[in-house]
Amino acid sequence: MATITAADVNKLRQSTGAGMMDCKKALVEAEGDFDKAIQILREKGQKVAANRSDRESSEGAAVSFINADHTKGAIITLNCETDFVGKNEAFVTLAKDLVERAINFSSKEEFLASDFNGITVADKLIEQTGVIGEKIEIASFERLSGAFVGSYIHAGNKIATLVALSANVEGAEEAARNVAMQA
Repeated sequence: MATITAADVNKLRQSTGAGMMDCKKALVEAEGDFDKAIQILREKGQKVAANRSDRESSEGAAVSFINADHTKGAIITLNCETDFVGKNEAFVTLAKDLVERAINFSSKEEFLASDFNGITVADKLIEQTGVIGEKIEIASFERLSGAFVGSYIHAGNKIATLVALSANVEGAEEAARNVAMQA
């Protein structure tokens, strides 16, 4: 039997976001094998996701991302079951990481099948379902391109909008934000 140290548990926790006890149990079951422990945690996430698949996920975070030259933008709504999780900093950070990748894909299906640090986005959502213990899904996915793209996210990350302007003129950023705010 392998000796599991607190440093090993912490390393797995930092890598996966799973709870300390879940990480310790996974490392014990994997006999100290870090990669096998990650796989055990993913399988646990799949079981939790299957058990929660009929749950309603109506809370979450709506986030946007605009590329550096303001010609493309994306919005996703990452939903969960409770507002407590939807407001959690780690959950919002996950949503922001996802939307930065979403800008490169033309459909939600293509995005869900894309790579997210060695696993698909869909598998990442299942993994996080196991970590958080709530159903997590991408409820909406939108991309927009134009001469100038701007966005607005309402306080609390509940509503997000994208606006594409036909020309990149002086004051385009403020105009796009004002239009997006009214949409």
